[in-house]
Amino acid sequence: MTGTMDTSRPVRDEHSVGELVGQATEQLSRLVRQEMALAKMELAEKGKRAGKGGGMLGGAGAFAYAGLLGLAATGAAALALVLPVWAAALIVTAVLFVIAGVLAALGRAQLRRATPPTPEAALGSVRADVEEIRERAHR
Repeated sequence: MTGTMDTSRPVRDEHSVGELVGQATEQLSRLVRQEMALAKMELAEKGKRAGKGGGMLGGAGAFAYAGLLGLAATGAAALALVLPVWAAALIVTAVLFVIAGVLAALGRAQLRRATPPTPEAALGSVRADVEEIRERAHR
């Protein structure tokens, strides 16, 4: 019988549930690995940009500091027109120290508010949840 199909055994186009679950698990695993690799590459790129940005901000800070020193010298030179040079320099120095003191006090207050570094609101919420669970468990 050439050219005829053997119809005694049914052709199996369907997969078993186990095979389908296995395929789905494999595909999901592959998808998760690909997504993780993509996220890793994206974070690496963002990290490089953040590093460059941080370096540029550091350079800007250094130039701003040099500008502040130039401004202080300009202020002292302007005051030296009406006062002795030593008095003008002393006044500018005192003003800079007052500004530094105010900034230090403000920074210290901010740091005190930030310590201890525990998420108090979240801990309170977790404690309330645990207490609620305990109450329901004892009913």
